[in-house]
Amino acid sequence: MLTALRARLLPEHQRRSREELSDDLELGSGDAKAKRSAFWTMLSLSAVIASAGILGDSTATVIGAMIIAPLSTPIMGIALAAVKRQRNGSVRYVCLGSLLVIAVGSAFSLVLPSTYALLNNSQIASRVSPNLVDLVAALATGLAGAVALARRDVGAVLPGVAIAISLVPPLGVVGVCLGQGAFTLAAGALLLFVSNLVSLVLAGMFVFAVLGYTAPSTAPGTASPRRTYAALGALFLLVIVFLGSNTVATYLTTRWENQVLASATDWIAAVPGATVDSVDLRGTTFDIHITSPDGLPPPAGLLDRLDGAVPAGFQVAVADSRGQTIDVGAVGG
Repeated sequence: MLTALRARLLPEHQRRSREELSDDLELGSGDAKAKRSAFWTMLSLSAVIASAGILGDSTATVIGAMIIAPLSTPIMGIALAAVKRQRNGSVRYVCLGSLLVIAVGSAFSLVLPSTYALLNNSQIASRVSPNLVDLVAALATGLAGAVALARRDVGAVLPGVAIAISLVPPLGVVGVCLGQGAFTLAAGALLLFVSNLVSLVLAGMFVFAVLGYTAPSTAPGTASPRRTYAALGALFLLVIVFLGSNTVATYLTTRWENQVLASATDWIAAVPGATVDSVDLRGTTFDIHITSPDGLPPPAGLLDRLDGAVPAGFQVAVADSRGQTIDVGAVGG
């Protein structure tokens, strides 16, 4: 069965040798000096492009940074090293490269005013709250990338893989958020990067092992893979826990906001021409934004409608189009 799967994924005449794959993914093999020079040059430029695109809220610019970023090379090098049971220095390049991108993002953040609303920037907002869907996409992208690296005839898909697997932009967001003192947002973006990194490594290990790139256990310099597998497995489970928790939190937040929206719409219906513009949950407070040509109904009516619709203890504040903000009180209080 494994032989049939290997033949389907990688026809023998399209197979790249272990030596060719190692030469592509290991920055310390072959012409190491030229490889390292190209890696650091392109990574530095991609970090600058990504940070500029993030601050400019430009999707096209950020995509350009994804295409030229070489960070996936040592990440896949980690996967190959695990399969070959040989150290190749890829972990060091990933760690140092990540710190470089974060530093560039932090430097770019110095041009932002302290009052800059980070979550109003779509490039930042889309990368600070990852969920399990992002993990599934990263695993599928890693599988596609590993197969493309192993085959001679599908190398053209690698730019698409680079776009699909977001590596440098999340690190740029980490730097920008750290520079602005938004540590929670920085942690969310870092979680996205780590989940993508682990997914790439695990997917690469699976594909490279299935395609027969493993080294014989008796080969010189080979080490037991158990510690590596255990560390990656533990990290993957930890990522799943965090992403799962974030997924549940996002679902509950959306559900509660919709329930508050429905209750507020019913409450404000007594005022002709009044509408509910939006509902936002900030911490434990629901901010309800309303456009009303006249006054508002008694606030107690809103709390009565929310009782049982959202958990007790959440605060409710209403802001109307005339610039007035009313602290309605606590649900179930």
